[in-house]
Amino acid sequence: MAEINRQKKTAQQIEAERKMQLIAQIKEDFEARREARRSIEKSWELNMNFVSGNQYCDLSPAGEIVQEDKEFYWQSRRCFNHIAPTIDTRLARLAKVRPTLEVRAFSDSEADIKTARLSSNILKSVKNKLDLDGIISRACLWSETCGTAFYKVIWNFNDGNIIGTDETGHSLKEGDVNVIALSPFEIYPDSLTAETMDEVKSIIHAKAVPVSEIRERFGVELAGDTVSDFPLVPFSQAGGWKKPTDSAAHPVLEDAEIIIERYTRPTEEFPDGRLEIVAGDTLLYEGPLPYRNKDRGERTFPFIRQTCIPLAGSFFGTCVVDRMIPLQRAYNAVRNRKHEFLNRLSMGSIAVEDGSLDADELSEEGLYPGKVLIYRQGSSAPTFLDCGSMPSEFHEEEERISDEFVLVSGMSEISRNSANPTHVTSGVGLQILLDQDQNRMQMSIESVERAIKEAGKQILHLYKQFASAGRILRMTGTGGNTELFWFSSSDISADDVQFGTGYERTSEEMREEILKLLDLGLLQNKEGALDDETRNRVLEALGYGTFESARDISSLHLKKAERENLILAQRDVEADVYDDHELHIAEHMRYLLSGGEEDQAVKERVLRHIQSHRKGA
Repeated sequence: MAEINRQKKTAQQIEAERKMQLIAQIKEDFEARREARRSIEKSWELNMNFVSGNQYCDLSPAGEIVQEDKEFYWQSRRCFNHIAPTIDTRLARLAKVRPTLEVRAFSDSEADIKTARLSSNILKSVKNKLDLDGIISRACLWSETCGTAFYKVIWNFNDGNIIGTDETGHSLKEGDVNVIALSPFEIYPDSLTAETMDEVKSIIHAKAVPVSEIRERFGVELAGDTVSDFPLVPFSQAGGWKKPTDSAAHPVLEDAEIIIERYTRPTEEFPDGRLEIVAGDTLLYEGPLPYRNKDRGERTFPFIRQTCIPLAGSFFGTCVVDRMIPLQRAYNAVRNRKHEFLNRLSMGSIAVEDGSLDADELSEEGLYPGKVLIYRQGSSAPTFLDCGSMPSEFHEEEERISDEFVLVSGMSEISRNSANPTHVTSGVGLQILLDQDQNRMQMSIESVERAIKEAGKQILHLYKQFASAGRILRMTGTGGNTELFWFSSSDISADDVQFGTGYERTSEEMREEILKLLDLGLLQNKEGALDDETRNRVLEALGYGTFESARDISSLHLKKAERENLILAQRDVEADVYDDHELHIAEHMRYLLSGGEEDQAVKERVLRHIQSHRKGA
């Protein structure tokens, strides 16, 4: 027995030593990656300072951000920020890049078509539930400021509907997908020269979090520490990302630890890859990669990369802020020197003979209108020096730099300032100018589209992996009604996610298109008039659905027919004598043609119901 206990103790010691060596190796690897990209991080910090308006700072030879001092106390140091409105315009343009995602059927069989339709509905429901547009907007803000942003697609077991309780009485939830926008400060690849995510063999996600969050996630109690390192705890002050020069003024995160998550691709030794999570001196998790989120069900990283402008031979991209910083410095210098010259012209420079008057009083109070100057008898009277006129070179340099802003940023005056400096009055010509701005942003737009498409694939893969039991998702259907659909993991396919027929349109764009269709007569029937159903649909799309429902009974008949369609999916329903049989038959036929005929039992019930309408008519 003593020998067995000794062997167990030896095995435990060996395992403890192995874990300690693994923890030390992971932390050493993390520090090496931090040091390798420290200069890149400083450039991101500099970009954030310039976007927020702190534009009199630079990188010191030691690689730290320092504030630039005035050469003379009287120098003007105002900031004329052209970078921020450019970023605002680019973000507004990227906000329109929200393509709809659909899943294409693998074949023409009824089962594949049904699976593709269900998977497309899942993507639409998840998009609305997670507010995916807002997540993409946050990622675009990071990519436009620092050049790169990331999405993390994970499965949150503490999300979703409650399905029961455990032995301790805590609620058990079915879990759901979460998509998180990450800043580039949190991602550390093993190679800074990898040009795509597929070329990265290992990646670290590091972030400082409170120990209370670690306790909730992993059930481990840690002592906690004070974390003040900027890349791990990014902060902003009132007025922007201005970094304090006094280290004591840096915001800190109390009672926190740095969580280091190291993801490693599958290898021959570890076919399912590796995920190791360390916080402090504790190994929180060690095991295979958790998600089968690749096309053929393999395990890979849950991260998606998005860049503003890709760089050859670099994992992190660049952005227009990097290119605009030299121009912004020059523009600020020209405008400030111009204002200093105007101050000299307006206030003047006075020449005073030594000892002729109280020079200190004159320098403090200036020469205001009506001031009485008393100077020594026999001395020369104070005179204004001739400062000349404003040189034309100031205006020419200012105009030249403004034109370079347009060239470098890719945003013309017509997009950024709603101005037309080219004096083009033709609608076609103005549209060509707008299309040119669109073409200049094409690389950024394509990166957002690829990220959205990859996120859609990973979302479906996670549902297929974890949604094993039956689940119900809710989405808004035709006419603003809520639709519920039931599915399990076997009903999901993520083999061919593609963009839909077009981008999501705003309400203004939809109204314009509807009015054009009405002008062309494409919505009228053979007699050239709008039938009640089409008229209701048009008014609903224009925002008058409630008003029309209150004044026209035909919309109520259509709503009743839609409710009957839901009931017919389960049992028979007879037509009522007060039904508008023509409207009901049209709505039931639409239900059949839109997929209701796939279930033979449902199809027969709907046909019997239509027949009862025809008898009543």
